[in-house]
Amino acid sequence: METLKLFDVVALLKDRPEEGLVRGQVGTIVDEYAPEVFDVEFSDTQGKTYAMAIVPVADLMRLCHQLSQAA
Repeated sequence: METLKLFDVVALLKDRPEEGLVRGQVGTIVDEYAPEVFDVEFSDTQGKTYAMAIVPVADLMRLCHQLSQAA
């Protein structure tokens, strides 16, 4: 299981039709509700929030912008 933390940029691994979100959409972790359950903010390229969702870690993938070593 991947370790995620506050302000990590993440992508959804599953559709969330109840929030109008689809697999692959990118958000930022803004709070942790319980171990491995996060509040994720989804914003457009201008920074305007269009959705907030409480998402379990199993449905998220951390995005990396730099080279990292494989586990």
